Amino acid sequence: MIATGDKITDRALADVGGKALWTKELDRALLTGDIDCAVHSMKDVETLRPDELVIAAMLERADIHDRLVGAENIDALPESAIVGTASPRRKAQLLRQRPDLDIRLIRGNVQTRLQKIEVGEFQATLLAAAGLDRLEMHDVGTEIPDDIMLPAPAQGAVGIECLRDDTDVRRLLQAVSSQRTYIAVTAERSFLKELTGDCHSPIAASATVHSSEILLRAEILLPDGSENILDQTEFATGEVNAPAELARRMLGKASKDLRAIFGK
Repeated sequence: MIATGDKITDRALADVGGKALWTKELDRALLTGDIDCAVHSMKDVETLRPDELVIAAMLERADIHDRLVGAENIDALPESAIVGTASPRRKAQLLRQRPDLDIRLIRGNVQTRLQKIEVGEFQATLLAAAGLDRLEMHDVGTEIPDDIMLPAPAQGAVGIECLRDDTDVRRLLQAVSSQRTYIAVTAERSFLKELTGDCHSPIAASATVHSSEILLRAEILLPDGSENILDQTEFATGEVNAPAELARRMLGKASKDLRAIFGK
C-alpha cells in the first residue's frame, strides 16, 4: 500500500499532516478488515493510536544510528555547507554543533536523496542506518555516534499492528516479537507521548535494556539548536511512569521558548 507520506515529496510532512500521513491508509484497512496486520516503521507512528488497534509485536531492532552522507564527519563539512534533511531533530542537532550550516528541506526516497548529493544540489544529508542496511547499502555514509547525535525515538524499530480484539493474529505475531525491542521502544514512545511532541518537535530518545533495568537517554532542542537539554534516567522495567517523569524533569530545566514548543 502506498501511504500519503510517500506521495508528497515537495513539502515537509509536518506541514501537511505529520506522522498520520504514514498510517491512515493502513489504519483504515485494518479497521475495515481488508488486512489482518500492518507493518510500520515505529518512528513514524503517532503515540496516540485508535483504541481498536494495538502494536502486537516489534521485530529485533536494527541499527539506531544516523549516517552522514557527503562528508567524513560533521566537523569536516565546509563552512556554510548546504545539508538536506526533513527532520527537525537532525536539523537542530546539526545546528547545535555547526550553526553556520545551511539546512534545507530534502524529500524523496534514498536513491533520490543520494542523487541530489551526487549532482551537487546538496553537499550532504543524513539518513537512518537501518534504512540503508535494509536496502543493502551498508557502505553508504559514515555512522554518527549516538553521543553526538542521539537518534529519534523508536528509530530502527519495525512494529506490527493489528486489531486489539483479534486474539488469533496477536498470538501469531508474538512468535516474531522481540521483547527487548518492545520494552525499549515503549519507553521511548512513553517519553515522546508525555512531551506531546509532533513532527515539528526536535526530540531524541534512546533506551537500552540490560536484564531488568532500562537506561533511557533523551534530548530536546530548540529548532535552531541554540538550546538543548540532555538528560537520562535508569529504572526497572516495571516502572512505567519513569519516561514521563524524565520528560517533565527536562521541561523543568528548559527555557520558556523551549517549553512552548511542547505547549507547556
